[in-house]
Amino acid sequence: MADAPKKDTQGNNNATGAPAQGKTDKPVGMGIRLAPVDNSDQPVVANYTALNISPGMVFVDFGFLEPGMLAALPRVAKEGGKLPERLNGKLAVRVAMGYDATANLYQQLGRALVGLSAAANKGGKGEA
Repeated sequence: MADAPKKDTQGNNNATGAPAQGKTDKPVGMGIRLAPVDNSDQPVVANYTALNISPGMVFVDFGFLEPGMLAALPRVAKEGGKLPERLNGKLAVRVAMGYDATANLYQQLGRALVGLSAAANKGGKGEA
């Protein structure tokens, strides 16, 4: 995994990690590089997620369901056909996280979705 300069996602830090002048309302970010182990740097494809909460931990299961089967389900339902009682997929990865890491993930996903929504709205303004 190559080291590449990371864009400041907090918007309030300078190159030293200190808060920018006049902006002290957000926490200071720290650059972290995760080194891959074995094949951990290979992407995992998932189109299904499930959360299981236990005391002190949240388990996030990422799975993969065949896209062709997923596309066929609405058609079968619309035609009045019998839907399967169970779908078989593959568990791609299970991640166990503490509540603090789960809250951090929630914040990061929220920021990503806001950015994606803004980009989609910006891109769609010129189209009719």
